[in-house]
Amino acid sequence: MTTFTYTLANSLAEAGRAAADAETKLIAGGQSLLGAIKLGLAAPEALIDLSGLADLKGIRVDGGHVVIGAMTTHATVAASHEVRRAIPALADLAGRIGDRQVRNRGTLGGSLANNDPAACYPAAVLGLGATIYTDRRSIAADDFFKGLFETALQPGEIISSISFPVPNKAAWQKFKQPASRFSLVGVFVAQTAAGVRVAVTGAAAGVFRFTAMEAALQANWSAASAAQVGISASKLNGDLHGSADYRAALIPVLTGRAVAATQ
Repeated sequence: MTTFTYTLANSLAEAGRAAADAETKLIAGGQSLLGAIKLGLAAPEALIDLSGLADLKGIRVDGGHVVIGAMTTHATVAASHEVRRAIPALADLAGRIGDRQVRNRGTLGGSLANNDPAACYPAAVLGLGATIYTDRRSIAADDFFKGLFETALQPGEIISSISFPVPNKAAWQKFKQPASRFSLVGVFVAQTAAGVRVAVTGAAAGVFRFTAMEAALQANWSAASAAQVGISASKLNGDLHGSADYRAALIPVLTGRAVAATQ
């Protein structure tokens, strides 16, 4: 039987001090952590619950950015009029994460901190060139995701909000594993002020930008252009749900569908 102490954090500073202990885990929505504990993959001595911190929740439009608190649930993002008006692709992505229970419990910050290689939100964050704000600093999306379940977060560092720049165009396409509803492959495309960005999740050890596809779409924003860009399967995942070659074939197909959805 797994035992641990449980504390509902009263402040971000209190949570940060407690989380500096290697045997302590922060819990947001708990959709990943509680499952890991049940399977014996995690055995923290203490849990610090962030759900009581109102400052970490909410959505606001600030100039040309949509700022979302780290403890905002997927369901809230999906239903938000502000998000649906400014970045409808982001609301679409949030509305297709997991099932209703996951969407009503899981949080944006929890998803990013966990950085599951098949999670949906990392593709939106990287695809839009978002900025992750913590209790210590700001981190650009390109610097945040480091690999399999690994991020730039330091011990005890807590995500407070994420700022998404509003793109000219954006869309999300996902080929899901039907039981878990994680992405076998997911592709987020965006025309941003800095150029075209294409982020892929589910296909490799972590979310990544498909730079060759970005260059092709920068030159010609069309599904036909996307279909001409292949990707090597050598660094992609292969498992019982789909081989690396299968995932490599899906990436340009889903990219083309995403581009078509913006037209």
